[in-house]
Amino acid sequence: MKYRQMSERPHLDVWVPTVEDPGLAPTGHEVVSLLVHYAPYDLAGGWTDDARKQLLARAMEVLEGAAPGVGSQLVSAEVLSPADIEAQYGIAGGHIHHVEHALDQLLFMRPAPAVAHYRTPVRGLYLCGAGGHPGGGLSGMPGALAAQAILRA
Repeated sequence: MKYRQMSERPHLDVWVPTVEDPGLAPTGHEVVSLLVHYAPYDLAGGWTDDARKQLLARAMEVLEGAAPGVGSQLVSAEVLSPADIEAQYGIAGGHIHHVEHALDQLLFMRPAPAVAHYRTPVRGLYLCGAGGHPGGGLSGMPGALAAQAILRA
């Protein structure tokens, strides 16, 4: 990220929403959504069409390692850069976890040491979103842990 380069072999979060809702795709097809880690907001050279194709190729190479042949089944793809995600969904920096899952922003330092443990310098203001430990997703844990911090206050 700090070098403004995309990962050579990115880590992928993979969702297949058609498992739960087959109506999202035509019969015999699936929708597969990939969250690619780590894609810099300000990619060196910018998020050109070639850069998007390169990121898709790298992600598909990783996915092929886990699901051989999946690439030959690809009908259509859309690559959203962090700037696209920010513009379309209002997520600052285009990062669904609010901050990176990097060593300096994990565990007791998430999202930053000054506001870790859900408390902030502003009396009565607590953090309970994806930026708090243990991070985003659908676990609800940042909210539950923030509530516990409030009860202990």
